[in-house]
Amino acid sequence: MATVAAPMTVEEFLALPDDGTERWLIAGELRERGMTRRNRYHSRTMTRVARFLDEWLDSQPSPRGEVLTGEAGVVLRRDPDSTVGIDVTYVGPEVVTRQTEDSTMVVGVPVLAVEILSHNDTVEDIREKVSEFLRAGVAHVWIINPYDRTVIVHRPDAEPELFNARQELTAEPHLPGFKVAVARLFE
Repeated sequence: MATVAAPMTVEEFLALPDDGTERWLIAGELRERGMTRRNRYHSRTMTRVARFLDEWLDSQPSPRGEVLTGEAGVVLRRDPDSTVGIDVTYVGPEVVTRQTEDSTMVVGVPVLAVEILSHNDTVEDIREKVSEFLRAGVAHVWIINPYDRTVIVHRPDAEPELFNARQELTAEPHLPGFKVAVARLFE
């Protein structure tokens, strides 16, 4: 008779060794991949995206929320638990105010999740992350391809939209007034 393992919790996830393995937790199931090797295209794109989001955020009235980068750990939901590292994210003020000084991960659903593709990303991994973001209630998911200079925007209950370097990217109504020429993300 086969036994079924209980879903992993965020606490169990956080107790795993920090050994360079990329991990995320989707609906209580651990996902692992060998160490991700970032490259300058990934890093530069992350810097550019964060810069434009930070500039937008600085122009907003208080309370503002936060822009986070560098595989920011986010607990998307509980029971079963889901947590992911996000390349760049914007979390609204209502999520920020619920965090404590002891919070090592953001607990709550971000408004925007940005994933920048690397050579070792698989279609299955990206599809699973996008699905989990949308199931959790993330309003905008951007999948940025620095090699093709494109952005695919996913929103709940909408078909994905592809933006190329000749177009402008917005995130209305959730990031009011935010806009950037896609080409600027790759300069």
